[in-house]
Amino acid sequence: MSKILVIDDDVDVLSAARLLLKRHFGQVDIEKNPERIPFLINNTQYDVVLLDMNFERDNSSGREGFLWLDRILDINPQVAVVLITAYGDVEMAVRAIKSGATDFILKPWENDKLLSTLQSVIEVRQQRLDKAEGKATRSGNLPNIIGSSPAMRQVFDTIERIAETDANVLILGENGTGKDLIARAIHQRSHRRDKPFVSVDLGALSETLFESELFGHVRGAFTDARDDRAGRFEEANGGTIFLDEIGNITQPQQARLLTVLQQRMVTRVGANKPKAVDVRLICATNSPIYQRVADKSFRQDLLYRINTIELDLPPLRERVEDIVPLAEHFLKQYRKQYNRPVNSLSPALVKQMQQYPWPGNVRELQHAIERAIILARSNTLQPEDFFFSATPAATEAPFRENLQLEDMEKRAIQKALAKFNGNITEVARELGLSRQALYRRMEKYGM
Repeated sequence: MSKILVIDDDVDVLSAARLLLKRHFGQVDIEKNPERIPFLINNTQYDVVLLDMNFERDNSSGREGFLWLDRILDINPQVAVVLITAYGDVEMAVRAIKSGATDFILKPWENDKLLSTLQSVIEVRQQRLDKAEGKATRSGNLPNIIGSSPAMRQVFDTIERIAETDANVLILGENGTGKDLIARAIHQRSHRRDKPFVSVDLGALSETLFESELFGHVRGAFTDARDDRAGRFEEANGGTIFLDEIGNITQPQQARLLTVLQQRMVTRVGANKPKAVDVRLICATNSPIYQRVADKSFRQDLLYRINTIELDLPPLRERVEDIVPLAEHFLKQYRKQYNRPVNSLSPALVKQMQQYPWPGNVRELQHAIERAIILARSNTLQPEDFFFSATPAATEAPFRENLQLEDMEKRAIQKALAKFNGNITEVARELGLSRQALYRRMEKYGM
């Protein structure tokens, strides 16, 4: 029984949209005059507004569409707005999403694509409303992981399919994307869930502590070795060991780790007798691991050993629809922790948060919410309560640069596909991407 409002100055477009959509949705209203938008939005709780970007006074720039997008979201920040235009391009699409739109459609549209887009938008909107009402908030019942974007749904689906296996997993992603949470989710849904989950930050281990920390030592093995001590692999026996920032370890450390993974045996420092270990291995890194293999700073045979399955976590800027649910989750958490009466996000703040690129990803968002709750002057968080490392205006140039890079990336994928006759494995290797990352980019560019 979803309610949809279609606004366009072309009566033929309105008629076609109504004829198509009324067979699939509960209420479909159409309107030619954008001046009636405030009246319509105030009097009907629409789930989605399908909004033309160009009207008679301004038929190519999209300026009017952006102005009406702002008005709609000011009136009802919960409504999902899908922008439509016959003059759209990638730059306008990025601007639309940055301005608060949920999605972007080109005219003339494909009926199946339009229906699929609207159904997906309605589903995501309902999940957000359910969360605000205190209902189920986490996709796939994965603890502490919040997200309903297509990219995260793909991650959740992969977790469900691989968790019960003992396949080694390599998690790729920028700092702050939640690689540790994903590792724990895999363990918690595996048959090893009742056994230990042992996490090791390899980036924090010095050369001298590496073997002792991972493989243990015996008394007298070195100056401070006063007692026998099991390493992290032994502690994880029967369960899962998570090696974070594996891309940072040196060549000698890589060789030592590879030997242990191949033999499934560890030898404590100062001992001669190896011990068998039974662990499920999950690794993670934020470094360009395939580039490191190409420049010989990371062993290819070790990469093959650890990446039976790859999970590529999207940065927060690529999952804009997850920002508000995440922010509301952290708001609830820190409101209780600091006993503060803050209970909502202002529409202006929501818009600014969706425009900001979040270079520190979810971790940066979490810290920003915590700080804002501590310093807030009212019950509703406002833009002035936040400190953004760059304003939306300051990020316009990087976004334009990103568009150029995206065009180059698309051409590179096309050339590689032609070179290897569509062989995905060879194309991914040529481009230095995981297969999952390659598929995601191909879907992004409609390839």
